[in-house]
Amino acid sequence: MKATGFDPMRDVELLVRTPSVLTTWLAGLSETWLDARADADAWTPREILGHLVHGEETDWIPRARRLLEHGEALAFEPFERTAHVQRFGDWDVAKLLTRFGTLRTQNVLALCELPPTPENLARTGLHPELGVVTLDQLLCTWVVHDQAHLAQIARVIARVHADSVGPWQAYLGVLRR
Repeated sequence: MKATGFDPMRDVELLVRTPSVLTTWLAGLSETWLDARADADAWTPREILGHLVHGEETDWIPRARRLLEHGEALAFEPFERTAHVQRFGDWDVAKLLTRFGTLRTQNVLALCELPPTPENLARTGLHPELGVVTLDQLLCTWVVHDQAHLAQIARVIARVHADSVGPWQAYLGVLRR
């Protein structure tokens, strides 16, 4: 079944689970896993987590509020995709996980207060690079953004053993991305 737009009942199920998925997955892992890179330019799982925290602070709900308040009259603040490297570079994973969980809880509550009604979901705002976007698109992107970064963490961790699996590499698509 293909989803058609943001559904608060369905999509919040995923948004609220991401912090616990990350906590289960990353809490207590050794530095080998947390600081692994797929290649020289790729982010580590720790950096990906920092990026998710930065997004919770500056992207999803702040942009949703701006869209609902100003429409297309005031563009979103640009999102600095690499700001997390400087901002959270010295944070340990436990602190990042706690911060992410707290922010996500606050943001899901804020989402419910917007509220994401069909009328509001159809409203438009202005993205500084992409142009006119709807609240529906922004909120769907929030859900997919989580999934993209969970997949990215899986790929980075899997690549630690990329050279060790031998001929099984042919069966492990996660190693070829």
